[in-house]
Parts: sequence; C-alpha cells; structure tokens
Amino acid sequence: MAIETELSIRLPILVTGLAGVPGYALFRYFQNLYPGEVYGVRPKRNPCVSGDTVFAIDAEESEAFEVVFEKFRFGTLIDASGNCALKACECDPALSKLLNYTQGVTTARLAKKYKSTLIRISTDMVFSGFSGEGNYVETDPKDPIHNYGKHQSMAEEAIMDIVPDSVLLRVPLPMDYAPGGEAGAIDWISYRFKPRRPATLFTDEYRNPIYGDDLCKVVEYILTHPFPPGIYHCGGPRLVSLYQVGQIINALGCYEPDLLIGCIRLEGGALPPRVGNLGINCDKLNALLPPNFIRPWPYLDSLFPSSYYWHKTVDRSSWERINAIHLYLVKGELFS
Repeated sequence: MAIETELSIRLPILVTGLAGVPGYALFRYFQNLYPGEVYGVRPKRNPCVSGDTVFAIDAEESEAFEVVFEKFRFGTLIDASGNCALKACECDPALSKLLNYTQGVTTARLAKKYKSTLIRISTDMVFSGFSGEGNYVETDPKDPIHNYGKHQSMAEEAIMDIVPDSVLLRVPLPMDYAPGGEAGAIDWISYRFKPRRPATLFTDEYRNPIYGDDLCKVVEYILTHPFPPGIYHCGGPRLVSLYQVGQIINALGCYEPDLLIGCIRLEGGALPPRVGNLGINCDKLNALLPPNFIRPWPYLDSLFPSSYYWHKTVDRSSWERINAIHLYLVKGELFS
C-alpha cells in the first residue's frame, strides 16, 4: 500500500553503511523509489555492493567523503554507518570509535554544512538490559557495556548537538539481508546452519526485531511528513530472545534441529559482553505513525516458538517446498 505523502523528499539521497543490514535495505528501498537519485557509501573492502551511484570510501577518508558531498549536494542523508561486530570492536577500541563515532560525526558535520536533511540509524545497545525489565524509553539513562554501544552512544549525543533538527532512530535487530550473506541475524544464523555447523544463541538476550521493509517505510514516512526532530525507538512490538530467533530460522529453513544450541549469557564467556533484556518502548514513534505501521516479527503468531523445543516438534512440511525464510522472515507475507 502506497504511503500518502505531504512533503517531497529532498533529492538526491545519500545512504551510508551499505555493508550493514539497515544501510543495504534502505539503499535498495529508496533506489527503487527514485532510480538514479540515490547514492550509497560502502567500505573499500566490501565490494558486494556496486554500481554507478555507489562510492567506495573508508571511514577515515573524510576528505574524499566531502568531495562527494561537494559534487552532488545531497538533499537527504540517511546515515546507517557503524559496525556491530561486537568482538571486533572490543578487541580494537580505536577502530570501533572510528566506525561507530567518528564516521557518524563527520557525516553530521557535512549534513550541517550542506544543509541536508539527516536521519541517523542508531542502536538499542546504548542500554545494557541488565535490569531484566526492558521497556526502555528514549529518556532512560544510557549504560552501554561494550565499545560498540559506548561509541554509538557518544555519536548520538554529538550528532544531535551538531544537527539538532535531525531524527535519530534506535533500531534493534533489522531482519533483512546484508551484502555478502554473513552479517545480520538471518544471514549469520543461516550461514551457520547451511553447512551443518552449530549456532549457540542466548536464551536471556531479548530484542524487538523489525522487518527491513518496515524500517524503510518508517524512514520514508519521516521524510515525507512533518516530523518532530529527536531520538525515537524503532522496533517491532514483539519481544524475541536470540534463541527464539534461532528456533524460527532453524525451523523455517528446515535445518537440522540439533544444530541450535541455547545457553544463558553467563555461559557465553566474557568477550564480548552481552546485553540482557533490551526490550524497547516504541510508543513515542508509534504515536506519530499510522496504526500498526510496524509489524511484529515474525508477523504470524504461528511462527513464534511456544516452547524451548518448538523447532524440533513443529510441523515443517509446508515450508519444505518454498523459501519460507524469505517469505515470512524477510518479507513478512501473510499466506501459510
């Protein structure tokens, strides 16, 4: 269903962070809407996204980035830069700061200089989840426990200071594909299961996954409607543990059930530190969107695990002949 618009999106559009799930989804979505008017930035080491409107620029190459801005004068900037590889960020704090803080701050300064509309994609991992209660609202004190969360938190504050009229979305697990097929929840878990390798996932780490298309539609709605600047939580209404995510992907992909291993965070080792219940309250954002604009993931209640062994006992026969992961977990189709 097309979204009725009140404002025209300022073209051209630049999307950063094409190596990650949200950036790649946003780039594809807006490229389909505005062919030839949507540009993207990816790291040089990630050639999986290419084309005439894709620039290979590394995070430290701020001068090259500004050359692109000077040439194209982007009307809209969707900044999905950052690297959520938690262990890599813990092992290399300087690199984590470059990717999760410095790059976003550079982008914000260019948005300010060239008067671009700015939307920044942040993360729910600015919180620890240690209370076990979840239901975080935007004004709750931040308490990140690893470098990724700390540097994203720092970037939030700096970006909102540089561009006070920007919109910042704290996005939990975006359920879509990443270029290369190894990043993101669906990609990584499937990447383990396909060659019959085990995947260990935590039973006590909770998130609010969001379909990639729903995130894209939220960004489009913000850009096409009068929208107050500020920080918003942007996740689906269903709270899901990482283990349950694994159960769903295991079952719908018809992978070997015993490949999925569940454990609590304390059994997962000290590196990287693991968050707990990161359930986020999205009432602030939902109040500004049409009703039921963001769907639960998975959309069908029948696909949500009813027990610890659900993936071993559920009837898989209807999923064996179709690409059920794509239909139900990426696109959110209704038919069964």
